[in-house]
Amino acid sequence: MKRRVIAAIMSALMVTTLAVGCGGSGGSSDGGSSDAGTAGEETSGTEEGGSAEEADFTGEDPQLEKTVKILTIWAEDNDNGILLNKICENYKKDVNPNFDWEYEMVSADNLQQKIATLAASNDLPDFFAYEAGAPLTTLIDADKVVNISEALEEVGVTQYLNEGAVELMKGLSGTDDLYDLPLGLNAEGFWYNKALFEEADCEVPETWDDFEEVLEKLAAKDIQPLTTGGSDKWPATRLINGYAVRTLGNDIMTKAAAGEVDYTDEGLIAAADKLGEWAEKGYFGEGITTVDANTAGSMLMSGKAAIFYNGSWFTQNLTDESQNPAGKDGIGFFNIPIEDESVSSATSYSMNCGNILALDKGKYDEATAWFLKYFCENMGDLAMNELSTVKGYTYTVEAEDMDPYTQLVLDEINKSTEGFAWWEAKMPSEISKTAQENVQPLLNGEMTGEEYMQSIQDVYDLNN
Repeated sequence: MKRRVIAAIMSALMVTTLAVGCGGSGGSSDGGSSDAGTAGEETSGTEEGGSAEEADFTGEDPQLEKTVKILTIWAEDNDNGILLNKICENYKKDVNPNFDWEYEMVSADNLQQKIATLAASNDLPDFFAYEAGAPLTTLIDADKVVNISEALEEVGVTQYLNEGAVELMKGLSGTDDLYDLPLGLNAEGFWYNKALFEEADCEVPETWDDFEEVLEKLAAKDIQPLTTGGSDKWPATRLINGYAVRTLGNDIMTKAAAGEVDYTDEGLIAAADKLGEWAEKGYFGEGITTVDANTAGSMLMSGKAAIFYNGSWFTQNLTDESQNPAGKDGIGFFNIPIEDESVSSATSYSMNCGNILALDKGKYDEATAWFLKYFCENMGDLAMNELSTVKGYTYTVEAEDMDPYTQLVLDEINKSTEGFAWWEAKMPSEISKTAQENVQPLLNGEMTGEEYMQSIQDVYDLNN
């Protein structure tokens, strides 16, 4: 029997905390029509599909000829790259031998520029990775992407997407319909090395004061308390966000994006200063801005650092015995400690669906729709079986067959009663770029928290 991950809990997630100030486009997903055939005509096994709207998806796959282009930020042998190539391979082998795909990878730093260039020339790939929130909203408003809600209803697979993931992504784009496919359903928080905690006689912290005490005790034992992906930038801004939310409320970054609160608010400055304070105390060790997220995770698992902030996607590393010398029970997880339960509760989590997958509206046709149907029906189990991770789709894998780390993550997600977004979720690309670029000077002590937040405010003022 198909199992939904925390559908009831997550269906209401982000209704208020992730409300976007600008509304999305209400455009329909007519889809692009091919010249090679239309529904109602007799089609051969190698004929290209016509309009998806006119097709009947209740029968067998007609094995239409199609080569889809996929643009991502993942190497083919890593994370979602593995899943995307595997599901294409399986579809070609098991369902449609006339299907093929071209896989292209760009760096995450260049993704928005690449998509903007392709969109301007009406040459977006069939499927492409992108960022949820403000960046995607721009494409929705320009009528460049497929209305996924309508597309899933047409092919009859709406039930295969996790309801919580759907509501989360709608909240980020500020639309009533869904315009992107999830590539994760993640809770974020702190992973910790149990052996190092035991060595320093540390308990899992519940409050922010407890957390600061843990950091002090670890440092006193000459154990590096924290690590982060300073060279990747975004993991460091997640730490600012954690303190900001716990001290100012789950909706603080939504308010800032809407202009209701200045980015130079003293509470936000204090959150940025907290990151600088930890760096000044040596909690991140030496050269943290040269450490990427993968290296930081390895430092945690190998006992070179005690605490690492990351999302539940980290289970892909933890379940790999070749990467995790700490073993099946050596790493634990705790939510961001609270400051005041009435401000941000212990059952509110930072949640996200990872980088999302969008579909070009101009190239969407019947052949693409058949692949989309297969994709949604099979991605949940594929992700569980290949990577032991939840990707925002239903799955049939039972709890007793899961790796302990995967079950730990699901247990944490099940505790959630509300969610909040990450630091840059509501920032337009210009502001987001500044927020990430300047986190390194903040870590290096070249910027104060006030200067960091002022740099964000300056870009906001220029664009509003």
